[in-house]
Amino acid sequence: MRKRICGFLLGILSAAALTGCGLAENPDLTEKTDLENTESPKVELVVWGAEEDTELMKQIIQSFQMKYQGEADFQISYEAQGESQCKDALIGGLEDGADVFSFADDQLNTLAAAGALDPIENADEISSRNLSSAVEAATVDNQLYAYPLTADNGYFLYYNKQYITEEQVKTLEGILEAAAANKKLFTMDWSSAWYVYSFFGNTGLEVGLNDDGITNHCTWNQTDGDIKGIDVAQAMLEIAKNPGFASCTDEEFLNGVRNGSVIAGVSGVWNSVAVKEAWGENTGAAKLPTYSCSGRQVQMASFSGCKLVGVNAYSEHPQWAAKLAEWITNEQNQQLRFEMRGQGPSNLAVADSDEIRQSPAITALIEQSEFSQLQRVGGNFWDPVTKFTENILAGNPSGQSLQEQLDEMVEGISAR
Repeated sequence: MRKRICGFLLGILSAAALTGCGLAENPDLTEKTDLENTESPKVELVVWGAEEDTELMKQIIQSFQMKYQGEADFQISYEAQGESQCKDALIGGLEDGADVFSFADDQLNTLAAAGALDPIENADEISSRNLSSAVEAATVDNQLYAYPLTADNGYFLYYNKQYITEEQVKTLEGILEAAAANKKLFTMDWSSAWYVYSFFGNTGLEVGLNDDGITNHCTWNQTDGDIKGIDVAQAMLEIAKNPGFASCTDEEFLNGVRNGSVIAGVSGVWNSVAVKEAWGENTGAAKLPTYSCSGRQVQMASFSGCKLVGVNAYSEHPQWAAKLAEWITNEQNQQLRFEMRGQGPSNLAVADSDEIRQSPAITALIEQSEFSQLQRVGGNFWDPVTKFTENILAGNPSGQSLQEQLDEMVEGISAR
């Protein structure tokens, strides 16, 4: 903004100086200025996004330039920047950052607080086009700060219909029974607290961000109520020792799907194409199952999230950057994103299309959304959960009481 103001003042001073010298009346100079004014202004924009989106974004940028052809001399470049690290890259140097960027919604509060984003001017119009959950994810203090791009940053169950029936897929016990009977595996990444939330999230035990936007509150070690923290920990111990279970990263899950060792697993829409290629007509997808805890079946929960597109508040061309962000996230290009990348739309019209309804992965994600919540946790959430689950996976070899381990985990999560 400072650069634009300085440029404006410099232009006024220069004009005044020329007028004072009588040069403004020179017909040759006047003619030349008029010719210069007919030239399209040069607009340079840098866009950041996922490397996997490179081909998609080339098409979107090309169509944007065609749409506004003649209105500006566009120089738009696309650079790969991990969406999960976008916040850190931007805050390290806002004035040198991209004009337009995609990012995960859990970074929104920090970006808005750092002054990297300005509220969107046509917020009502943008909100009316998108799912309410996506609008919520793009909102801080009742103001829309980013353009919703996807509503699919969550997880659900993939399963192979050749081995698992529709009845078995309803419960984790049924899935594990089918996996063990066929000497195959059900997988889930317990090294990631993002997935481990599934077991605690629908039990009455809570975790979330405090009003300071940095620290967490957590009751996962609760010792009273219908379901206690130790009930969840004990249930996880039983799952961990089942021969049909393995904790696997996303990459390991896909390798297992491809080599036939994995017949079910928890993952997201980003793997839908690869899973379909491996399992073909046997590909199944469903909401997460229930699991046995404290003598009852508890529906597994999930974190949900969206990808958003932001406009850098320090962009030299804020109006064109906003036009591009809106173009990237419009109905036409969210449809294209689904076709090319299999990503679930936030746009209402696309989400209600026949193509979306025919996608098992997106349908499963929508079913799971009833049992999900936006990921809103501070940085101290991740490591203590991983430490806790590492010991659970190993069968609690130290013999330390589960309650003590839960207390330590919660202390770490809630640290200030």
